[in-house]
Amino acid sequence: MVYQPASGARDLLPLDVEKKRWIEERLQQVFHRWGYHRIITSTLERMDTLMAGEAIQRQMVIQLQNGEDDELGLRPELTASIARTVVTRMAGVTYPQRLYYNANVFRRTWESRHNRQQEFYQAGVELLGAGGLLANAEVLLLVADCLAALGLREWHLILGEAGITRSLLSAFPVNLQDKVRSAIAHLDRIAIDNLPLSEKLRDRARIMMDLRGSSADVLQKVSNLDLDQEQRQAINNLKSLVKLLESEKKIPLILDLSLIQTIDYYTGIVFEVVNNTESQTRVLGRGGRYDQLLGLYHPQGENIPGIGFGLNIEDLYQVLLSTQQLPQVTPASNWLVAPETPNANAFAFAYAQKLRDCTDLVRVEIDLGGRDADAIRQYARDRSIVQIAWIKADGSPTIESLR
Repeated sequence: MVYQPASGARDLLPLDVEKKRWIEERLQQVFHRWGYHRIITSTLERMDTLMAGEAIQRQMVIQLQNGEDDELGLRPELTASIARTVVTRMAGVTYPQRLYYNANVFRRTWESRHNRQQEFYQAGVELLGAGGLLANAEVLLLVADCLAALGLREWHLILGEAGITRSLLSAFPVNLQDKVRSAIAHLDRIAIDNLPLSEKLRDRARIMMDLRGSSADVLQKVSNLDLDQEQRQAINNLKSLVKLLESEKKIPLILDLSLIQTIDYYTGIVFEVVNNTESQTRVLGRGGRYDQLLGLYHPQGENIPGIGFGLNIEDLYQVLLSTQQLPQVTPASNWLVAPETPNANAFAFAYAQKLRDCTDLVRVEIDLGGRDADAIRQYARDRSIVQIAWIKADGSPTIESLR
């Protein structure tokens, strides 16, 4: 029998781990510089937590067998788990809270392709307890800083506004809103043409589908729609954000008010980070504002504003492969410590520990015996170890350099 990983799972070999860690460490440095602190939440959650008030579809969650009454599942994303943790475990904290994570998530996929991946790695942030222009701008500029730290250039941000899109959909009959929403999300003009809509509403749906492009053009188009005062205020808020982002000149921006996320807890801006090459378009991450999510878990139902994003480590990995920035080999050990006789074994371990106790990271291996000196030297060369410490029976070392 050939043993393979479970369907949808993936093994990471040592070199894969080094490449993944290279990405994560650079993202973590950016998070720290912006004042964010790491949070680790449970991989396993109750289903009512994971579904976030039906905002996340049940079929997306990988459920587990449980003998108790609770329905359990593996987290398909981190935001709901962090929201639950903050309001139930961090009562009395000062806001805003700046939190980041680096974790795996699990999503059930229904594509027909065999062994479709269902475990993913993400790194991202949640900014909790702050709404408005500056909080939105902070998170989007943080995204740009993350990609700059990775040396990525060919990317752009697609920015939408879930509140505006949802309010524009309210003009359609209630029984057709989900179908219109789905057609707009998939840019499906044929579906719009086949829905039983008045010509005025059909035109409105087509306009909503075309609310994508340069910020000036999109804002002009949406301003020409029949909007109420609340909708106009939301448009003005979006204009202020776009103006601030464009003044920073850090974010290549596409405005898209047809952008609709599959997760439905977003209440304000939503966005996707997209890498564009001649051969492929790849979504590197997603995020948005969710001002009512924490209230689902709060003991008194108190709403606490929040905004965040998650970056997909595997997609970043694939994009960075072509740049030659990622590690090409696993790090070599600095030393091989070889006892010359059995009487030198204890001295060899003591000498290796002395090397490891250096202030800087020093990688030290012990030769485990069973080969002659020439074989030990060949092993060191094969592993790119440049120094051997031969330990004599009296504990004295002889240093050999293989450079």
